[in-house]
Amino acid sequence: MFSTLLVANRGEIAVRIIRAARELDIKTYAIYTSVDKNALHVKLADEAFALVEDGKIAGYLDIDQIISICVREGIESVHPGYGFLSESELFAKKLTEKGVKFIGPPADVIELLGNKVKSRQKAIEAGLEVPRGSDIITDENDGILQANEIGYPVLVKAVFGGGGMGIQFAHSDKELKKALQNASAQAQAAFGRGEVFIEKFINQPRHIEFQILADNFGNVVHLGERECSIQRRNQKLLEESPSKAITRVKRNEIGALVCRLAKNLGYISAGTIEFLYLDNKVLFNEINPRIQVEHPVTEMLTGKDIVKEQIKIAQGEELSFKQSEIKFRGHAMELRINAEDPLNNFQPTAGLVQKFTAPGGPQVRFDTAIYEGFTIPNCYDSLIGKMIVAAETRGEAISRAQNALKELVIIGFPNNISFFQELIDDEKFQKGDISINFIQDQKLLEKLEKNVCTLASALFAVGLKKSEMNLPQQSSNWRMKGKMDAIGRD
Repeated sequence: MFSTLLVANRGEIAVRIIRAARELDIKTYAIYTSVDKNALHVKLADEAFALVEDGKIAGYLDIDQIISICVREGIESVHPGYGFLSESELFAKKLTEKGVKFIGPPADVIELLGNKVKSRQKAIEAGLEVPRGSDIITDENDGILQANEIGYPVLVKAVFGGGGMGIQFAHSDKELKKALQNASAQAQAAFGRGEVFIEKFINQPRHIEFQILADNFGNVVHLGERECSIQRRNQKLLEESPSKAITRVKRNEIGALVCRLAKNLGYISAGTIEFLYLDNKVLFNEINPRIQVEHPVTEMLTGKDIVKEQIKIAQGEELSFKQSEIKFRGHAMELRINAEDPLNNFQPTAGLVQKFTAPGGPQVRFDTAIYEGFTIPNCYDSLIGKMIVAAETRGEAISRAQNALKELVIIGFPNNISFFQELIDDEKFQKGDISINFIQDQKLLEKLEKNVCTLASALFAVGLKKSEMNLPQQSSNWRMKGKMDAIGRD
């Protein structure tokens, strides 16, 4: 059992990990860059250390500096959260060499899963279906040959990396040449590796993922699926569980296969297996060897604390429950609250949090690291909070989310609260008729813009100046469709 833990991350996930560690009576350490010196994770940790920024390596990516802090302070374990170094086999390996426990899978497993071509092969060996795809593309001619064998349209994808980056679409040999160049360049810039492969394009699929937990004793469980089809720029915005597309029989079938895959890999800790779903086919996409942003959805549905289980597993404990003991109850949903302007192509924003009120009530959870007076920096991901709701049925969860959004107030910069009001009011969304192109297909941004203009006219009519409105271009926090109850809140 270790008694000290350093969180190699920032924002809401750093706060989440610190709280979990506290409940396990583990002393917590935070690290921070200059723009995060007043961040909530710094305030909550037992101790915090400033990262020296020399301009060469971004602070939270500075492996040697973080490990140096651990060695100097005698810190026994490190939780990487998601993003940053969470999928770095080098970080995991170097920590292990220094006798510091990495709270995540073994370094060799992370390395294998970082290669999407190899992970596809492992999925096939476990009995999972995959979209038709290629090996690593060696040159343009090889790419054209492989694409014609697979059949257009195709996607060109980065072999290493994730987060929707480095993905290009091609419908012909001519388009493929450009797609290969662009995808490789983006992958090189984002992940330091430019290798790409080709995969058959699946039109209008759902994005489904399964949560797993595995300990050091060969025990593996799955905690069901999450529906993650509501996305922008290949990045998730809303996740929910269970998925309307997955039956109990299909859940058990895929769940057994992902557990087999994890055992074959020698997987340890929490992980997520992502799939594309279309026409009752569940096609393997990739494995994320870390905690996911959307893990609270599963926690609300099962009552299991995934972060605490990660820590316990790292301490050498067995899983505290068996597959037969996992009960799925009701429906849970997470909305990613981002500092971004939906009416400006979801461009990230930054600024001072002038006012913040979190929603409350039964089965409403708001994970965040912001507070009034905190300045959102412009150099990190735009996620500032996660609103999670649960209820007995999906319809009740939607209603709970609608009411929670009315309570949620964030003023000071553009955000996507009003976008979510538009989304969950949509009739097709309420029916569960969704795919990864839902936002574009339903023209949600056009509807939002129209409603913003309508509200602007109404606010002018009651004498408010444009600077006082806090519309999406400024805060995206006003109630749409003529709901005037928000007037005067700031």
